[in-house]
Amino acid sequence: MEAGELDVLGPVDYLVVEFPADNANFSGEMATELRSLVDRELVRVLDLVILRKEADGSLEAAELADVDESNIGELRALEGELGMLLAEEDIEAIGMALEPGSIAAVLVYENSWAGPFASSIRRSGGQLVANGRIPTQALLAAIEADEQTVKEGA
Repeated sequence: MEAGELDVLGPVDYLVVEFPADNANFSGEMATELRSLVDRELVRVLDLVILRKEADGSLEAAELADVDESNIGELRALEGELGMLLAEEDIEAIGMALEPGSIAAVLVYENSWAGPFASSIRRSGGQLVANGRIPTQALLAAIEADEQTVKEGA
């Protein structure tokens, strides 16, 4: 990554998607939607690793080049853009959270849409002092609780 690109680097996040090992489907709709986000320059995939946790708890990590193409579909097209950002310690920590007998994809991505905005903040003399993420489940629970309160109050 060049110095000019670093000036407009957006926030970097990761997510882990887990499936039972006998029902893993990283191709299809999920891969198509990720490719669409990349094509629209909303996100940039920085790393993507497939993890398999065996029933005995052992963990195996594979880069996309090592995975059967029929299991990853359109994700293969992202392979050329990937950098190996996840360290062995990261993989081990994520593996501890996985259920035995599962397979997971670990996606590290830049929120490209936010890069120019973040750069404009820095050029204006501002700085980011806090950020966070509200889990979808918490948001849905809050909406449901609010709706229940309205019903009870009516």
